[in-house]
Amino acid sequence: MDGRLPDRETMRAAITLATRAPSVHNSQPWLWRIADRSVHLYADPTRQLERTDPDQRDLMISCGAALHHVRIAFGSLGWHTEVHRLPNPAEPNHLAAIELHRRPPSVENIEAATAISQRRTDRRLFSDWPIPTAHVRRICTAASAEGVVTTDLPDGPARTAIRRAIREAAQMHSGDAEYQLELSVWSGRHGSLDGVPAANAPMPADSDEPARSFAAAELPQPPSRTDATENAILLILSTPSDDVLSRLRAGEATSAALLAATVAGLATCPLTEPLEIPGTRDFIRTAALDDSGFPQMLIRLGWAPVSSEPPPRTPRRYIDDVISHHPG
Repeated sequence: MDGRLPDRETMRAAITLATRAPSVHNSQPWLWRIADRSVHLYADPTRQLERTDPDQRDLMISCGAALHHVRIAFGSLGWHTEVHRLPNPAEPNHLAAIELHRRPPSVENIEAATAISQRRTDRRLFSDWPIPTAHVRRICTAASAEGVVTTDLPDGPARTAIRRAIREAAQMHSGDAEYQLELSVWSGRHGSLDGVPAANAPMPADSDEPARSFAAAELPQPPSRTDATENAILLILSTPSDDVLSRLRAGEATSAALLAATVAGLATCPLTEPLEIPGTRDFIRTAALDDSGFPQMLIRLGWAPVSSEPPPRTPRRYIDDVISHHPG
């Protein structure tokens, strides 16, 4: 590479940070290719969860989160990213071509990059402490800047409808033998480089908006939180269209929201289960969005109880398994 571009170590450092992005069942469905003057993001269809995600919507959102993460990572290292999304119609798995230009990092960018390593998906009950409106506003602004509509759903008919959809989706999945088999393969793990570890899957608890139930759950609920009232904000990210580009941008917005919440000190939990079943997703679109857009992501956020430690870091695949070099 010439002096106008990052050296190989900087490239690897940025992509390593990008692989900390959340993904459905921690499947990490991305590949990165480094060329002489650009970096390229590819979807890895071999890691699709065929029963959970038959239309690859979750896969694209996961890759979009990794794309936003890499933008933040390069930015914190002094490199502005110019992203060309879906650059080659003949190659549908080629999701982004990224050009790099020198630019000093901003304080906000460094904060967001720091948050990448601090962020955890916390599926446990949250505290009953109130969340400042200013925090919620900043999180919504960060997500909306990525090309989605971000809606904060207070208690009321729309949020009640989403709670109903969450329960119905869980009930439908509980009776789906193929889904349950796939879930058991991708969760309850010990020592694996992907999937949801047992140590990150919480014990059952009484919640109006429960996270997905994973196999062999070992993570205890915080003391005194097993049946206590919690205070959680629920955000819904939606897009005017439901094509691949919309889903990719929804993933970028998800990353932006999660990192902004982490900077604010909040715990976060993406919810995708009710959006994986066409019937409950359509119900959410009608009941919560008045048919004004396509729901792509639900995010719960709140304060983690001070009596509990953060969930452990989930594992990631070896960086050499997701990076390849293509000169020219």
